[in-house]
Formats: sequence, C-alpha cells, structure tokens
Amino acid sequence: MIPLTENKNMLGYESLSGFPGVFHFVTTRCGGYGEGNYGTFNCSPYAGDDPDAVRRNQAVLLSAAHYPVRELIIPRQTHGIVCHTITEDYLTFSTERRKALIDGVDALITAVPGFCICVSTADCVPLLLYDRHHQVVAAIHAGWRGTVGRILHFTLKRMSMDFGVKGEDLLACIGPSISPEAFEVGDEVFDAFYKEGFDMPHLSFRNPRTGKWHIDLWEANRMLLFDFGVPQNQIEVAGLCTYFNNDRFFSARKQGINSGRMLSGIMLY
Repeated sequence: MIPLTENKNMLGYESLSGFPGVFHFVTTRCGGYGEGNYGTFNCSPYAGDDPDAVRRNQAVLLSAAHYPVRELIIPRQTHGIVCHTITEDYLTFSTERRKALIDGVDALITAVPGFCICVSTADCVPLLLYDRHHQVVAAIHAGWRGTVGRILHFTLKRMSMDFGVKGEDLLACIGPSISPEAFEVGDEVFDAFYKEGFDMPHLSFRNPRTGKWHIDLWEANRMLLFDFGVPQNQIEVAGLCTYFNNDRFFSARKQGINSGRMLSGIMLY
C-alpha cells in the first residue's frame, strides 16, 4: 500500500490510485486524538470511543481528502450480510431515517459523487470495489461470519442487478486485516466454512503444535471475486496483518473489543 499523507496516517491502494474520479483511503492508528486502546486515530462512532475525539479524527480525515465530501457514511455493522445502495435521496431523509437505513448494514454501494461510503474494521476484512465502466463503488466489511455468509457475493450480485456491474470491469482491494497465520479458530468455525462449500484444503491449515485450525480470509474473499469473474490482475491484496502489526493498525483480537477501528472508505468525485 502507499501513503496518502505525510505522516502516513492514511494509506491507499496502488491499483485505485491511478484512476481519476475516485478517492479512497484506509486509516491507521497514527496521527489522531484518541487515547488508550483508541489511540490515536479511531474514526468509528460505534467503537465506544470519546465522541469528541471521533469528531476531531473525522475532521482530520476529511481535511486530507482534497475533494469535496458531501457525506461521510459509516454504517453500524453487525457481522451480517446486509448490503444497502445509497442513492441521491439519502440526504433528503431525516437524520433518524438515515441512521435507520445504515443500521445493521455491513456493505454499502453508491454511484453518487461526493458520498464517501465506509466500513470499520479491526481484524475483519475490509474490501473496496470500483467499477470503472459504470462508475460505481462499494465498501464491504467481511469478518469470518460475513465471509462464510458470502457478503461479498451478495454485494456483487446487488451491484450487477442495480448497475449492470461485471467482474471484468471491477477493481477490488482487500485491506489490512488478520492474516491466516494469526487467525486461529475452533473446529466450529472451520466446520461453518466447510458446510458452506469453501475449499478448505486450499484455505486452511492445522497448526501441528497447537492442533488448531487457521483460515485464510484474504484468499476466501479473493476466490469469491474470481467466481464473479474479476481478473486476478485486478485484485490487490494489502497483505498487512492487523494482529502482528498492532502498532500500526487496530486489532480487536490483540487489544480486546473495546478498542479503535480502522476506516476504509471510497468515493466518486
């Protein structure tokens, strides 16, 4: 990944950075106002952080955008498979209705310039999608539950139905998240993937020392992109482990659930 700011508190993907008309970012832990487990650049309003620190961090984020952001849209995620398309009407709704529309949503899609759609993660997989032909973007939160439930598949299907998106036109980025080496799971998680038809010999290995399974969420989501027809050279995997790089990224597994979140966002302009 490439730094988007001098202090490297926001990162970007090389594949997306070459396209005019689309702005994107992934935040890190650095350069903000949070303290303790939220130190220092938590931008998520749902992680239990001090609201004033979150507002100040979001202001830092927006000041680095260099493009007019009409709305920063951050859903309250539930590790589900619900995706929602944000249309121009969104800003005409009341504050209460806007909150309701993105409550319990783990993936957002939009074709509206200036709407910066985001997902929050701290070990779960963030995905950013850009259709360069139809000018549509998506942000997806895929933890193990979302991955096994194929939230990526349902989002891609929704993009296809609503906008005519095809795999060949997509650029897809898989962001900083827990690596297979760090993602140790119990038999029940392994069984959940196996029962849903995932290629477990390809996606998992058993640690001979602990006897525990490890699952590759990066590869699981990459395979779902392949299934939709996204070419391999149009998929960028950050390959950065949040658990092993907890000094740079938030990690719920390392820090506990009461900690900050990275924000991954994408916007047309």
